[in-house]
Amino acid sequence: MILSGVCLAGFTLCVFFDVLTREIGLPWLWLQQATTAFFAWGVFVGLAVATRRNDHIYLAEMTKTMKGTKRSVIEVINRVVVFIVAGFIAWFGYKNALLDMGSFRMPSLIPLTVYTGVVPISGVLVMLFCVEQIVNGLNNGFEGPEDDELKVGPV
Repeated sequence: MILSGVCLAGFTLCVFFDVLTREIGLPWLWLQQATTAFFAWGVFVGLAVATRRNDHIYLAEMTKTMKGTKRSVIEVINRVVVFIVAGFIAWFGYKNALLDMGSFRMPSLIPLTVYTGVVPISGVLVMLFCVEQIVNGLNNGFEGPEDDELKVGPV
């Protein structure tokens, strides 16, 4: 979560200083590369954070109305599907990051892997969070405080 905030703050500051330095006539050209890096890292770290918090890639509304074994089965299936997709993200992201070791951004000659290396990291984190959610859900139940909102009591 902290890394996601750092990426958002870094992206915002880089854009601000890029615009500011261009307006005063002394542009820092390297800021565009930093902006790109913060953006890429922010997107993929944000994907992992949102997955951990059940805010992304998740069929929450369908399962909120279910209870017991039926809910557990659907919740596990949801997370297994996300786990498989995250496995593909991790594997192909890793292969892409290896290919990018030979490609460089000009004029700084930063390897493109600096930008694309977050993809397999994000995939592995999503896989880890899926396993964590399955284990916690099977041990403690998948129902959470957000499910109480659906209960309608006497007014």
